Amino acid sequence: MKQRIYIDTSVFGGYYDSEFAEHTIPLFERLLNNEFILLFSSVTQDELENAPLNVKNLVKSMKTMNTEFLEITEEAVELATEYITEKVVGQTSFADCLHIAIATINRADFLVSWNFKHIVNVQRIRGYNSINIKNSYRLLEIRSPREFEKYEDN
Repeated sequence: MKQRIYIDTSVFGGYYDSEFAEHTIPLFERLLNNEFILLFSSVTQDELENAPLNVKNLVKSMKTMNTEFLEITEEAVELATEYITEKVVGQTSFADCLHIAIATINRADFLVSWNFKHIVNVQRIRGYNSINIKNSYRLLEIRSPREFEKYEDN
């Protein structure tokens, strides 16, 4: 069974960013080779509306047969609000919390992000997952694209 990977907006932008491309491009190659199911949300779609054209074209290039589109639900808004109420992050990080909540509720195997301040951060991950467990959701694995590189054994 293919793993389901939720990718936030920062990963799409990272494809063309000199600092992040080295580790982002191999992840997209694996996605295009159908190694994973891409979870793409309306939050990501909204955030990409003002993205550069090359980033928008990258999004369009992703195969729809291995992509699940996820909407914002009342359940996701409530969970995202709880992350903020419990002070995992501040009020200005609501969109980041929606990414986490949508991935959690839809049982993503991983959430992948380059956002180290609000998402891929040990303290934040523990906070998100403690609330997830309290609400009877499973743990969400939160990683950077770097952790999806394939290493060949020599």
